[in-house]
Amino acid sequence: MSSEDGTRGGGATGDGEPEQLALVREAVRRAKVPRAKPRTWRGAALAKELPVARVLVDKGVLHLDRYFDYAVPEELDEVARPGVRVRVRFGAGGRNVREGRREGGSLIDGFLVERVAESDYSGPLAALAQVVSPEPVLGPELLGLARAVADRYAGSLADVLQLAVPPRHGRAEAVRMGEPASPPPAPEPGSWLRYGRGREFLRALADGGARAVWTALPGPEWAEEIARAVQATLASGRGRSWSYRPDGPPRGSTRRSGGCWGGAARAADRRRGAGEAVPGVAGRAAGAVRAVVGTRAAMFAPVRDPGLVVVWDDGDASHSDDNAPFPHVREVLELRASRDKCGFLLGSWTCTVEAAQLVESGWAAPILAGREQVRAAAPLVRTVGDADLARDEAARAARLPSLAWQIARDGLRDGPVLVQVPRRGYVPRMACARCREPARCRHCAGPLQARDDAGALRCGWCGREEGGWHCPECGGHRLRAQVVGARRTAEELGRAFPAVPVRTSGREQVLDTVPGTPALVVSTPGAEPVAEGGYAAALLLDGWAMLGRPDLRAGEDALRRWIGAAALVRNQGLGGTVVVVAEPTLRPVQALVRWDPVGHAVRELAERAELGFPPVSRMAAVSGPAQAVADFLTAVQLPSDAEVLGPVPVAGPPVPGASSGPAAGAAGAGRARRAGVPVPGSSGSGR
Repeated sequence: MSSEDGTRGGGATGDGEPEQLALVREAVRRAKVPRAKPRTWRGAALAKELPVARVLVDKGVLHLDRYFDYAVPEELDEVARPGVRVRVRFGAGGRNVREGRREGGSLIDGFLVERVAESDYSGPLAALAQVVSPEPVLGPELLGLARAVADRYAGSLADVLQLAVPPRHGRAEAVRMGEPASPPPAPEPGSWLRYGRGREFLRALADGGARAVWTALPGPEWAEEIARAVQATLASGRGRSWSYRPDGPPRGSTRRSGGCWGGAARAADRRRGAGEAVPGVAGRAAGAVRAVVGTRAAMFAPVRDPGLVVVWDDGDASHSDDNAPFPHVREVLELRASRDKCGFLLGSWTCTVEAAQLVESGWAAPILAGREQVRAAAPLVRTVGDADLARDEAARAARLPSLAWQIARDGLRDGPVLVQVPRRGYVPRMACARCREPARCRHCAGPLQARDDAGALRCGWCGREEGGWHCPECGGHRLRAQVVGARRTAEELGRAFPAVPVRTSGREQVLDTVPGTPALVVSTPGAEPVAEGGYAAALLLDGWAMLGRPDLRAGEDALRRWIGAAALVRNQGLGGTVVVVAEPTLRPVQALVRWDPVGHAVRELAERAELGFPPVSRMAAVSGPAQAVADFLTAVQLPSDAEVLGPVPVAGPPVPGASSGPAAGAAGAGRARRAGVPVPGSSGSGR
């Protein structure tokens, strides 16, 4: 088909391009990048009242951590309310040749913070391009909390709001929340009577709030005790937010505590990744939802007039968010309790150094049980040290000492036995049999691993085989398995107890519960399932490997993981026994034997105060190639009361460019460097 002028497909444009093809390209361009027509003060119909919107754009860079003014078009006047999601044009744009005007940059998301009558900017303002949803999701309380968190962690407000406000979910916005039920009656103290200040704490919650660091007794009662604290708070007529373990509900806890809610609270489970489907995360639900039970993201839940914030097991590393500015649940809830004048409960079977500091500073009161109550609830703890292993013929032939084998055999007569192994997998890492110095590759300092039964050593980083190894510390030539994985441990135990089923719980498959029948349950730390009726015994293997980590929290973390596993064992009155394979003279082992995590945390806090270590001081860390770290420390202006620790090599595979420059040195070549910059705790903002 030809047109009258002889060209195929229609007339041509000025540059010789067929007109239909130009129209198709324009249609494709508009379909790929929807463009809203920019508006300015001049020539645009604006809202009659409060025509200026202050918008926080979704840009996490620090120099853009402020509000930007936009004009409110008349057609968006009703929906452009404070707290809604909007889209605006931001940044320099190109010239629109077809319409002879300049575009206003690319479309980005943002939040409308407030509307004002006039702008401080004297030039023309671009208009709001779009109101994404008329649902307000950023209230003044959440905005103030996010600003406080950004200041506390030296981050940007936009980064915090990305963690605090989940992505939009249209189906969730369509769900309407009903009116909350009337407050329930105050609960009976129940098992809170086991603690010295338990009854007084519940009364303080009903009267308006209290702050406490609670060291829970071992056993399953802790979930019911938290539920009673929630009910006492709801009885006062105030809302409440609870953040528990960040990897999901504590196994078996929801079933045990569900009956204590009394049906008076509307609970919304808020987890990161699924939070957008929960109606309770929207600002409109803040008045309808009385209780929010969730994972790490629940710390930002918009509960109106909160009466209590709770965090369980604050020592879990997953409570610290992996995204900038890396807020920790405990510290965010501390800020929230201070800002909202509400109750605060930090509970755990153990006690972190930060929790001990809260008590020492007077910010929170301790809730502890007496020694008689502790002895009645805790299992019997026995140790196997180096001297015992040296005299144990069975321990030299196999990695299960005679005492542990005997306890496991006796426990299997009455129920399941838990075996905690520090790492998952199969391949063991090697260490010197005499001084237990980790075996390292001579080329890259990576860990040496035994890949097969023939004993051949291979580096876990560079893959080189190692022959003729000798220890650089003591000169020894004999090696032993530093840590044997859970899968290989399960195989060895299966051969030792051929008639007993063996179950594993770890990264690949985490079990929630196991039946109370005889079985061996091999688990990595933190993945221990709950046994019906409790475990008859527990074996905590390779304790020295957990204590030997080059980390300030090595002892604290080892004790927390041991107590977390031992708390699932029956009390010693019912025959529950725990065997820990570690040197009994070490402080964390002694704290486990005495079941005294608070005493261990207090002593750790005193030593860190003497050395100026966190949490007594505040520390920033900078990591990267050696030369880059050295250049940063030279260029930045540090506070007068700051000091520099390091730089030191960072454990891990070689980093490209890390060995460049004179700052790298011979030791640790090819590895990244890290420097710490501590300052006194009085420096900076926040508590």
